Amino acid sequence: VQLVESGGGLVQPGGSLRLSCAASGFTFSRYGMSWYRQAPGKEHELVASITSGGASTNYRDSVKGRFTISRDNAKNTVDLQMNSLKPEDTAVYYCFGRIALKDYWGQGIQVTVSS
Repeated sequence: VQLVESGGGLVQPGGSLRLSCAASGFTFSRYGMSWYRQAPGKEHELVASITSGGASTNYRDSVKGRFTISRDNAKNTVDLQMNSLKPEDTAVYYCFGRIALKDYWGQGIQVTVSS
């Protein structure tokens, strides 16, 4: 199983970024996927999740209305569109999947929101 994130970087407050996670090594369409983040000195927190078919999504309250999680089961990718970014969104973002009862994480990608 491999999860590889891309798309992070530095953005000004109010700006947008799109993160993408490319998955391989398992039948992607059978599993729900999630994005987590970890800010300096803080615990990992769940940002958004999506079911295997993409019909259902969930978000933490602080990102509702600003972030959108989506997936493409033909391309084995799960994306996180982040709009109206705030400095408190600054963190390392991780793609996550619980595959066959084992937890897998991507390497993480830095998102910095600063003027």
